[in-house]
Amino acid sequence: MVAGAVLCLAAAVSLQVARDRIYAVREQAAERILYVRSGEAARRLTLDFDALAADVYWIRAIQHYGGDRRAGSGDRRYELLFPLLDLTTTLDPYFTIAYRFGAIFLSEAYPGGPGRPDQAERLLRKGIAAQPGKWQYYYDIGFVYYWHVRDYKAAASWFQRAADQPNAPNWLRPLTASMLTTGNDRAAARFLWEQMLQSDQEWLRRNAERRLLQIDALELIDQLEAFVKRYPPPPGEQLTWEWLMRRSPLRQIPTDPTGTPLDLDPVTGHVTVSRESPLQPMPDLDRRSTR
Repeated sequence: MVAGAVLCLAAAVSLQVARDRIYAVREQAAERILYVRSGEAARRLTLDFDALAADVYWIRAIQHYGGDRRAGSGDRRYELLFPLLDLTTTLDPYFTIAYRFGAIFLSEAYPGGPGRPDQAERLLRKGIAAQPGKWQYYYDIGFVYYWHVRDYKAAASWFQRAADQPNAPNWLRPLTASMLTTGNDRAAARFLWEQMLQSDQEWLRRNAERRLLQIDALELIDQLEAFVKRYPPPPGEQLTWEWLMRRSPLRQIPTDPTGTPLDLDPVTGHVTVSRESPLQPMPDLDRRSTR
């Protein structure tokens, strides 16, 4: 009987994988339904195979997030993301990746994600309830408050709570002090993402690399805007990179760290990252220089 149940569950997973290969990534509206929304009901239905069922729901959450992220702007809804993550972590309360990556997915600003840092915090608090001594969950909530909510006092409080947990790294306490004294500056943001570079998860490392390139772009933009102000065009002439290359030491159109040309507003002189750049959407960080 047990062997039969395992075979049935394995067949269900295989069927889901085959379905996703055969059919289009986007689901029909009628298919975007969770027939089981209660985690406790799902646990009763899966008998003693909670961990296997959690894996299935986790895969489904990733598919849902990725499918909506690649969809057209009007179809990016992410409405099943939190219910799927909630089911996953109810079936397996110790599913660390689901808590941590799920919080990243949930808090990502629209259109890259649903823009729900409140749901990210709710998910991570659920993880803390299951494993109160896991410092990473406290740290992740602090990161959500810092990066997405822009509440630096709350972020510092959560970083402090993370530092108080057993086996917490020693760099958390200086981070808390920095957060309380500097608030919204790029130095703190750079420090946070550099710590993420040490993760054993490749996806998280790639995300950190991209965020650090965004910070590099913001600092380059500060330098360029200061440069542009020194060379105002004569009345009636538009400010362009071409004009600056004729009238200043500038020898080529500046690019962001990905090699994409930066945009220059001909009226205000503001420099921005191109809409075509892989760095978009850019974070709304404080424009203060940290040098």
